[in-house]
Amino acid sequence: MRHSFPTDGGAEQAYLVGVEIKGQKPRWPLPDSLAELAELARTAGVEVVGQTEQHLEAIKPATYVGKGKVEELRVLVQELALDVVIFDDELSPNQQRNLEEALEVRVIDRTALILDIFAKHARTREGALQVELAQYEYLLPRLTHAWTHLARQAGGGAARGGAAGVGLRGPGETQLETDRRTIGRRIVHLKRELEQVRRHREQYRRQRQRQWLPVVSMVGYTNAGKSTLLNALTKADVVADDMLFSTLDPVTRRLALPNGKALLLSDTVGFIQKLPTELVAAFRATLEEINEADLILHVVDINHPNVREQVATVGQVLEELGASQKPMLVALNKVDLLTDPAQARAIASSYTDAVAISALHGQGLDDLLTALENALAKQMVFVRALVPYADSELLALFHRHGVIELERPGPSQVLLEGKLPPGLLGRFAPYLD
Repeated sequence: MRHSFPTDGGAEQAYLVGVEIKGQKPRWPLPDSLAELAELARTAGVEVVGQTEQHLEAIKPATYVGKGKVEELRVLVQELALDVVIFDDELSPNQQRNLEEALEVRVIDRTALILDIFAKHARTREGALQVELAQYEYLLPRLTHAWTHLARQAGGGAARGGAAGVGLRGPGETQLETDRRTIGRRIVHLKRELEQVRRHREQYRRQRQRQWLPVVSMVGYTNAGKSTLLNALTKADVVADDMLFSTLDPVTRRLALPNGKALLLSDTVGFIQKLPTELVAAFRATLEEINEADLILHVVDINHPNVREQVATVGQVLEELGASQKPMLVALNKVDLLTDPAQARAIASSYTDAVAISALHGQGLDDLLTALENALAKQMVFVRALVPYADSELLALFHRHGVIELERPGPSQVLLEGKLPPGLLGRFAPYLD
């Protein structure tokens, strides 16, 4: 199946290729997955001029698609003067090289496209480090076709002047080996820097725990409206464009609740189906914030035609991160775009702990704040503690973050009965009765 689209010219011209294996039921229908790939291409500044699908018994080891499809694509490259062909799944290095030789045009896959978008949108040093690491780890096995000078020899310098040891003399290493070694060193350097970032985050978390504020981590499919919601609740002034991955770097803001208490609301990078493993690994330090959260706020674009697939994808990523068992509240966003407002309530009733909202127009935000209060209150643990008057900071902590049901003064200490967030139990451990 093949489709062509009208073009405006100017931008790079791309053709999309999607494959479905017969007998396998994909989580996403192939046309919908290709529609998302087209949106990714648009975000990267590429103009999609057409797309094609193929249904195979099995992936072809050499070229991913069948010989007939390769020939069809070769003709299209010439007819449409294509700049790039984009595959919806990750290609092996050999498949990518073979396709480029057969089509005589640049061939990339979904992973490379997402990495390109991330590189474009990384605005902080941490984000840039994470993306650069992911790009190098993706590129390393593909060096054999990425470099145009690989066949050249570095020369026989290693053999001259006796610098090389026995068994190492010869015409010199190939440029490919030099490049691999250079990139390998860069990967080691980036991992060291990101480890420092991870340690800095750990220190920040410890400081946060000393203050003690509960942490709510927002997750969601890309473009679900997390940044718009963060802005609406906290006046964060985060960029919230209507395109995939418009926000890459994590943002944390303080949010006051109606009951006078406060929490820290943290925005994370949006998820997407077929999220590159290189990105998950590189963003591990950032995504650790989700595991440290007291509550996950899953923001869902309720108006999206693939809403159920998106919800399932987010659940899968959370499972990969080990955060699938965290307490969760669901914000069904963009209800203002539904043709029937009653539809939002009907959809919300099919989810556990869900609130229908419009982050853009402020609809349902009061309900969301109340739901956040209730979700955090559910986690509180009943305690009975005898706290010395001398530890005034601890007494203030109970008043500020707990729910006091009984307070009985004594000669040197005060008896407190009530509920505390789980994260504070350790501070009161010496005085629990």
